[in-house]
Amino acid sequence: MPSPMRAWSEWWALSLRTAQLGWEAQMVIGLRLMRLMGQGASSQTEARRMVTEKVAALAEAQAAAATAVIKGGKRQRVAKKVLGVYKKRVRANRRRLTRT
Repeated sequence: MPSPMRAWSEWWALSLRTAQLGWEAQMVIGLRLMRLMGQGASSQTEARRMVTEKVAALAEAQAAAATAVIKGGKRQRVAKKVLGVYKKRVRANRRRLTRT
């Protein structure tokens, strides 16, 4: 029988990762807003990219969740997989937006 403290610890760790992702996403939002305030093709391109990336990230997260559930993953594992998809996307956007 699993320990209640272990289950609590797993959810606590997931909560911390989620909070960290939220902070990183806020930074990406700020960087994107600065890009959108500019005029020209780069702001229009960023607006289009923002929408298409969100749709693609949702589809990827749903696929990751479905795969984890089919493989018999526990709720924490499924949530961790979904979080990983968004984490990868947010970090890629942060790198891209700070580089250019």
